Amino acid sequence: MGRKAAVALTYDDGLHVHLDKVIPVLDSAGFKGTFYLIGSREGVTKRLDDWRSAARNGHELGNHTLFHPCIAVAPGRDYRDWVLPEYDLNNYTVTRYVDEIRMANVFLKALDGKDKRTLALPCGDGVIQGTIIAPLLSSDVAGVRTGNGYNGIDDFDPLRIKAIGVDDQHTSAQLIGMVKKAQESGALLVFLFHGVGGEHRTNIALNKHNDLVRYLSDNRGSIWVAPLREVAEFVRADRRH
Repeated sequence: MGRKAAVALTYDDGLHVHLDKVIPVLDSAGFKGTFYLIGSREGVTKRLDDWRSAARNGHELGNHTLFHPCIAVAPGRDYRDWVLPEYDLNNYTVTRYVDEIRMANVFLKALDGKDKRTLALPCGDGVIQGTIIAPLLSSDVAGVRTGNGYNGIDDFDPLRIKAIGVDDQHTSAQLIGMVKKAQESGALLVFLFHGVGGEHRTNIALNKHNDLVRYLSDNRGSIWVAPLREVAEFVRADRRH
């Protein structure tokens, strides 16, 4: 495609701010994002028609499970203040988790009519009782977002798509610097946002997000910005030729 790097803008949890603040900004720039919806959350269940409209307009509705299960306690982590015991992955079986992800796919297809989408594993937790989950879903999703960092195009693994989480500790210059690094190395950079301008404990100011979008727009000739599903499917197809 002649561009130096690819960028996917991804947003977790299906928040009201994604519909009200983020999507208008992306649409005004001509970009489409990936929005990972939690099937049971209010920002999804009370805005079904709005998410349908977003999908019709080209945004990807990604799978973020029905109930956002995570490992509550792990090295360097204690999430017991917000992960209920019922949704602690330590209390899940592999079958229960895979079934929940597949049912989330059914729910999302009812919104957008699509058979394939990418999956973002909540909290990046991809192993249950020693079993790696992503390979069990290789025929169910176009890719799995898990892990941290940049993705090389030549060694791109659709079942382990790395992302960089950002929040208000990052400046606009740092966000843009990440893109410049991807341009220099010819990488795929996946941004991971939660709250944008509010509504989440992990939040980034709207103006910083918009500064990033503005840079991407100003450099669209050298940067491919697309939903993560589209990028993953492009790389897979390119390798078959």
